[in-house]
Amino acid sequence: MIPLRDTIRARRLPVVTVAIIALNILIFIFQITLPPAGLQQFVTTFGIVPALQLQLFRQAPFSLETWVPMFTATFLHGGWFHLIGNMLYLWVFGDNVEDALGRARFVLFYLLAGLAGGLAHIISDPQSVIPTIGASGAVAGVLGAYFITYPHARVLALVPLLFIVTFIELPAVLFLFLWIALQLFYGIAAILGTANMVAWWAHVGGFAAGMLLIKPLAGRPRLPNPT
Repeated sequence: MIPLRDTIRARRLPVVTVAIIALNILIFIFQITLPPAGLQQFVTTFGIVPALQLQLFRQAPFSLETWVPMFTATFLHGGWFHLIGNMLYLWVFGDNVEDALGRARFVLFYLLAGLAGGLAHIISDPQSVIPTIGASGAVAGVLGAYFITYPHARVLALVPLLFIVTFIELPAVLFLFLWIALQLFYGIAAILGTANMVAWWAHVGGFAAGMLLIKPLAGRPRLPNPT
């Protein structure tokens, strides 16, 4: 299922959400201008390499070098589809979460959710030497926050059924429940060694962090504007 829009209208322009999307696009454009060797070095330096991160956590837990990749990896992507998928989810759900938190707290929330996703991936695959990049953990945090904050919203989704493409409006809680259930399914499959090409547990960790962080960071709830 591909989300296209929701039924909750944000109270103000989602400046931070738009800025994050723009930043991700600009960084990806920079990535594709690099030669293969330079791109590999860039991704290795600023992405999360679980085995290396664990070593850094043990040897220099308070070093800037240890923690920078945990945040910069969130702004790198492995291809156009990877980028577009993450940014689409952020566009559909991010404006309302930004509205609930306020702009400054949304920045903090987004970074913490991305950090949680990265840590969950390291825990799930601690011996991996493959760089992991992408906004999926942070975006999953946005989905987790939306799940808690806007349970009565609805989501218009594009659903491909074999050779037929249809549009379905679903309750947001159902859409997001199905999404996280799928991440858990593939995450368990990855542990069993049958689906390890994606950092599924980063999605799960980010989603859980979003659910846990939204209420402490949001303060007084803001009533949404349904459309």
